[in-house]
Amino acid sequence: MRQRAVRDQQRLDSGTVSSPKDLESLQREIVSLAKRQGDLEDVVLEIMERREGAQERVTELTARVSAVQAKLDDALARRDAAISELDAEAATLTKDREVVAAAVPADLLKLYDKLRAQQGGVGAARLYQRRCEGCRLELNITEVNDVKAASPDTVLRCENCHRILIRTSESGL
Repeated sequence: MRQRAVRDQQRLDSGTVSSPKDLESLQREIVSLAKRQGDLEDVVLEIMERREGAQERVTELTARVSAVQAKLDDALARRDAAISELDAEAATLTKDREVVAAAVPADLLKLYDKLRAQQGGVGAARLYQRRCEGCRLELNITEVNDVKAASPDTVLRCENCHRILIRTSESGL
C-alpha cells in the first residue's frame, strides 16, 4: 500500500498525468490510501498493545506456575521423607511384634489376629476404670465382678465389642 501511494505521488508530482479528471482520481486514491494506511497502523498498534498485555500475563502466570511447582516439589519431598520414616517405623514395629508374638501362646495369638481382622485392626483393648477402651462403653457390675474374680491368666473379653480386655494396675479394679 505504501509503495502504491509513493508510486501514485510520483506520478502526480512528475506531471505526466494531464487530465484533470485523472489528477483528481489520483489525488483521491492517494488520500484513500493514506486513510487506509492510518487505519491499518491503528490496528497494528492495538494488536501490539494487546500482545504486550498478553505477554505480561504470560510472564506473571509463568512465575506463579514456578512458585506452585516449587511448593509442590517441597510437599512431595516432605511426603517422601515421611513415607520413608513411616516405612522404617513399620519395619521396626513388625520386628517388635514378631518378637512379642513368639512369646504369646498360639491359640491366644490366633484369637487376637481374628479379632484384629474383625475389629478394624484392634483386637485387644485396655480396661480402664470399668471402661473398655476399644468400644468406650462401661462394663456393667456383673462384668466387673467377673473381671475381679478371674485369675490373672484368664483371657477376658468385652461383652460389647468382643475384644480381648487388657488388665493393668491402672485398671482400677
